[in-house]
Amino acid sequence: MPEVPEVEALREFLDGHLVGKEIVRVLPLTVNALKTYDPPLAALEGATVTEVGRYGKYLDIVADAPAGALHLAIHLARAGWLRWKDSFPAEPPRPGRGPLALRTVLAGGDGFDLTEAGTAKRLAVHLVRDPAEVPGIARLGPDPLAASFDRAALAALLAGERRQIKGALRDQRLIAGIGNAYSDEILHAARMSPFKPVRNLTEDEITTLYEALRDTLREAVERSRGVAAGRLKAEKKSGLRVHGRTGEACPVCGDTVREVSFSDSSLQYCPTCQTGGRPLADRRMSRLLK
Repeated sequence: MPEVPEVEALREFLDGHLVGKEIVRVLPLTVNALKTYDPPLAALEGATVTEVGRYGKYLDIVADAPAGALHLAIHLARAGWLRWKDSFPAEPPRPGRGPLALRTVLAGGDGFDLTEAGTAKRLAVHLVRDPAEVPGIARLGPDPLAASFDRAALAALLAGERRQIKGALRDQRLIAGIGNAYSDEILHAARMSPFKPVRNLTEDEITTLYEALRDTLREAVERSRGVAAGRLKAEKKSGLRVHGRTGEACPVCGDTVREVSFSDSSLQYCPTCQTGGRPLADRRMSRLLK
């Protein structure tokens, strides 16, 4: 799933390719992707894009339409992606065929497709007058890349938390935009177990966690900056140290990266760096071995 660094890189890419351009048409191609009906997508036709923003993992394409500003809010979910096109075939695509979910065409003939692989269709597109009308945006916590997100802000968010640190970092209501991959990377950089209870963090550990969080996300944004939209997924994978690298050597200490599996996801960690050399219990694997 695209997280803060990739969505921020997409935002920058789209800001350079969309702002000042007129939208000719927006074609929804799956019934699941569009989550709103008023205003209709046709309201974007003839509108000029004025800016591209981001709310956590949401892209926000702002367009100046005759009836006022409209916001095309996009959440790519786990298997969605945005693909820039310099041109499109003359014949429009047939709805319901393949991964194509939505097509946006500009006056110059270029534009972008939204695609989603797999059968679990969770990509979401909202056309609203105010981003706060999107429930997922309205519930978001603060953005970890914002200038106001300092060490004190993180400490205040964690105060009273009773969850394990991995789950807290992934909660979009607590902090916007961090998912499974970057929570693994942040905890590896902080040398913390993903199962460590938040309430057990010392003041020094909160400082370490904050620095690891900011450094990990900023470095990922810098790696992604200027990368074409089609190459961002590969860029993300190339920069990860433990996530998705089960069985490989930890780049810090050389120990073997291990995994804990859940019903619909998994986490990766380094025992030497994060858990004092002790492997974490993988309950799903334990059940399989019985």
